[in-house]
Amino acid sequence: MYDHDYKKYPELRNDQISTMAHFSPHKQIMEDFSANVERVIDGDTIMLRCSFRNFAFKLRLTDLDAPEMNAGGKAAKDWLKNRIEGKQVEVKIDKYNRVDKYGRLLGQVLHGGQDVAQEEIYLGLSVPYSRRNEGKLPDLWKMFNIKKWL
Repeated sequence: MYDHDYKKYPELRNDQISTMAHFSPHKQIMEDFSANVERVIDGDTIMLRCSFRNFAFKLRLTDLDAPEMNAGGKAAKDWLKNRIEGKQVEVKIDKYNRVDKYGRLLGQVLHGGQDVAQEEIYLGLSVPYSRRNEGKLPDLWKMFNIKKWL
């Protein structure tokens, strides 16, 4: 009845929790926790491992937009890797905004009492997520669905 690929998307969205959480093969993360950073994927996404799960899972840093790897994102990834890879971090979860559209857990990551996303922004390696499209021209083809009229 409830098909969900828990391997690919371990986190349920908030609108799925009430009907599907009891089918989940693992605990759904709804509160803050500690974890080890197993690997840095890019400038705003990491793989974590924690005591209450027997697998590593992705987390996207909240309110951070790092450049894509093919657009200068290597500097952000390298900085984040040097900063937290292999280290214990604290993850703060906003229970109202805990999963992104790709099924990744969202969280504020703290190490040594510092918000690593804010550090990355202050260093000029990334921008706040709310400013990710600043200065870009809108995609008019997409905005007005022009292909539909051609």
